Order: sequence, then C-alpha cells, then structure tokens
Amino acid sequence: MLAFILRRLIQAVIVMVTVAFISFMLFQYVGDPVVFLLGQDATPAQIRELRAQLGLDQPFFVQFWHFLVNAAQGEFGLSLRQGAKVSRLIAERFPATLELALVAAFLALLVGVPMGVYAALKRGTFTSQVFMTFSLLGVSLPTFLIGILLILVFSVTLGWFPSFGRGPVVQMGWWSTGLLSAKGWHHITLPAITLAIFQLTLIMRLVRAEMLEVLRTDYIKFARARGLSDRAIHFGHALKNTLVPVMTITGLQLGGLIAFAIITETVFQWPGMGLLFIQAVTFADIPVMAAYLCLIALIFVAINLVVDLLYFAVDPRLRVGKAGGH
Repeated sequence: MLAFILRRLIQAVIVMVTVAFISFMLFQYVGDPVVFLLGQDATPAQIRELRAQLGLDQPFFVQFWHFLVNAAQGEFGLSLRQGAKVSRLIAERFPATLELALVAAFLALLVGVPMGVYAALKRGTFTSQVFMTFSLLGVSLPTFLIGILLILVFSVTLGWFPSFGRGPVVQMGWWSTGLLSAKGWHHITLPAITLAIFQLTLIMRLVRAEMLEVLRTDYIKFARARGLSDRAIHFGHALKNTLVPVMTITGLQLGGLIAFAIITETVFQWPGMGLLFIQAVTFADIPVMAAYLCLIALIFVAINLVVDLLYFAVDPRLRVGKAGGH
C-alpha cells in the first residue's frame, strides 16, 4: 500500500512540474508582461528597471525555478488586467466554481445511476428507449446550446429562474456560499442542470453497460440458481460490482466539471474561475492563465490520487495482485 501511494505521489509531482513548465512558457511566448504593465509609452530605462524587479533578466532556468517555488506557495504575481494578486482573485472565484461543480456532480449521480439501472433491467421497454434517446441528446448537444435553451424556456418564457449571476451569498471567513439561501439555490439551478446533463448521460450509459455486463457473469447465474430474489441479485450483487468502475469515472469527471465549467459560467455569467479564465484569455492576462492551468492540474491530480486509493481499497483483486507481485 505504501509503495502504491509513493508511486502515485511521484507521478503526481512529475505531472505538476510538467504543467508548471507549460504555464511558465506562457510568460515567454504570449506577450511581454512588462509591456502590459508599463504600456507602449514606457522608456527603455523603465523597461529595464521593471524587468530587473520581476527577475525577467535572469537565465531561463533560474526564472523557472523561481516560478516553481512561488507556484508551490500559491503565488503567481499580479493580474495584468486588474492589478490585484492572482491568488486573491482565484480565492474569490474558486468557491463559486466548486459549488457549481459539486451540485452538478450530485445531480448527475442522483439521476444518472437510477436511470442507468432502469435502462439495464428494463431493456426494450418504452421508458428505457426514452432514456437512451435522452442520453444521445445529452451527449450530442453542446453545453452552450443547452444553457441557452434552458434560459429561453425557464427564464425568458416562463420566468421561473434567473438567467445570470450567483445571487446573494453568505460569507464564512474567506469562503462564500450561495447554498444557504433559497435565492442562492434559485440561481444555481439552471447552471447546475446545464453542467450536469453531459455527465448525467455519460454516467447513465456507463451504468447501463456495466450492469448488463455484470448480469451476464457466472456468479449472477449461480445466485439465480440458489433462488435469490431479483432485488437481492440486482441491488445486492450486480449494482455493487457495477459501481466500482463508475466510481473511477465519476471521480475523474468531477475534475472535468471544474475544468470545463468555463462555457456554463460564460453563458450564465457565473462569477467563477471559468469566467475569470475567459476574461484573462481575452486580455492576455498571463499570470491568471498560468494560475488557472496549475490549479486545474492540481485538482485533477488530487482527484485521480483519491480515486486510485478508493479503487485500491474497494477492489480486493488489486490488493491480491499487488501482494502476488511482491
């Protein structure tokens, strides 16, 4: 177990250093931060002085080392557009993105797993066919179109939900949340549904496929031969084994929800990291772009590590395989 964790940690460090290097290269090839900070009218003397202050006159690998050290401390300098510390901007926006991703993930699991189980157990029925058609639409339609359609129907036509913004939030220290008020839930409903639909349909199709595969195995046939009830077979044996690979995919998809909430946040003007990143790209705000890339990579690495450990703990075959290998 310890060797397994150490290998995963070493892999995580390699991934993070690679992403940090890619982020650092933004400073080298996507414009000059000195020009952004001083403007086009700066004198050569002012440019040289600022480059020395920022350490941009040092050798490449020295700059990269300083970037790594600062990134490990969560420091990425000042935003070229807003003039504020990037770490503060990320800290202000991160709660909104995480809140949206968690609600969307919970919604996708709450609806996707039962739909997948029903579609597997009731193959060929009308309701099952409807579920499969819905899953095809959810996978095929782009996220921005789903968001626009939801706004058109539920905000413009029916007026049930707001079309933009996060609504009132409650501040708890440095963390802010909108989930402690009815208006906060009112505002998050449409963005969460928009972000969840693709994940929901993916989970539904995965659960259905895995469930059908498990139902064809020998131990399920043996359970039927022993006279166990359908409920015990379906939910006590088949579903439990179905959820092992689903858990892996769902964990990784949580990182995807955080990373790819950009489109949803843009459509609904949700004040999260995705909207901040889009604004940074528009204005070539390189420190914000670099910080976003490093943070998303860290989230993916952390979730992947947790999922690997859960998978190792849940599936005894992995433990047996490791023991046999040693």
